[in-house]
Amino acid sequence: MKTIVCKNPNNFEVAEVEKPVLKKGEALIKMKRIGICGTDIHAYHGRQPFFSYPRVLGHELAGEIVELSNETDLFEIGNKVTIIPYLECGECIACRNGKTNCCVNLQVLGVHTDGGMQEYLNIPYSHLIKVDELSFEQAATVECLSIGAHAVRRASIQKDEWVLVIGAGPIGLGVMQFAMNAGAKVIMLDRSAERLAFCKNWAASVYIVNGGGDVLQHIKDITNGDMPTVVFDATGNAQSMNEAYQFAAHSGRLVYVGLVQADLQFPDPEIHKRELTILSSRNATRQDFNTVITALKEKKFNVAPFITNIVPFDNLPCDFEKIFSAGNSNIKVLIELL
Repeated sequence: MKTIVCKNPNNFEVAEVEKPVLKKGEALIKMKRIGICGTDIHAYHGRQPFFSYPRVLGHELAGEIVELSNETDLFEIGNKVTIIPYLECGECIACRNGKTNCCVNLQVLGVHTDGGMQEYLNIPYSHLIKVDELSFEQAATVECLSIGAHAVRRASIQKDEWVLVIGAGPIGLGVMQFAMNAGAKVIMLDRSAERLAFCKNWAASVYIVNGGGDVLQHIKDITNGDMPTVVFDATGNAQSMNEAYQFAAHSGRLVYVGLVQADLQFPDPEIHKRELTILSSRNATRQDFNTVITALKEKKFNVAPFITNIVPFDNLPCDFEKIFSAGNSNIKVLIELL
């Protein structure tokens, strides 16, 4: 079977490898759609923490079951599935507390172990979710959107709270949607007028702030001087993450969704005077996946505009840098396997 391997930074190669041999409790998945996210882009360019080469990327996955290792009441051949790509140990303190998303020994497909940029992948039954009612395109967005759903759940948003989301990339857009679903009044902050226009078209009630202006005053005006009680930073940008505290209300919460390979520094008086709660949000759990799947089934938002490009599997090594070049307007790119 064909696989796309990131051999080292800035280098994709197509390789032929043996089809996986199933172990008990696993299904063989014919990959159909693979989402490309910031993790993949950072890994390709050599900027991803917790990463080693060579690696088969891809953790936003949708496929079809073509083989089962043993009889099970959970799945049938032909089921459409999405994949929970976080392979937890089940034994550490985090796992024992139900926090499998931040397992001490976590292995994430496409990061710590080979992922979905291949024709077939063997996955434990425990990490598959049936999504027969969804399209493969919808199913491939579930993991990405689950990151946002998890961050919103971490923040314990209350109805009518003012929420600021910094960064209108795919993760920030997911945070926006699920914060709005939780009843929040959402402000989106980004430096891209095009991304902000997309936000407004995708969710008309969202407030937008361009990072090129007097951001602090604009947010004060929107919130009648109170400032947002929840601030999400979904940028993965150290400067933005270092400065995000200034937008939080006194008694507020600051949630870091984006990850950066850098140290963060804050002026302690600014944090203390706000009695600011600082949270990180990592990955997602099955609960968050189910939240997203339910939202898609119930048509609580339309994911179609979110998917701005679908590239054939064989074209990816040649097209990758062009697709993600500076100034490109893509939101979510999917790889298609027939």
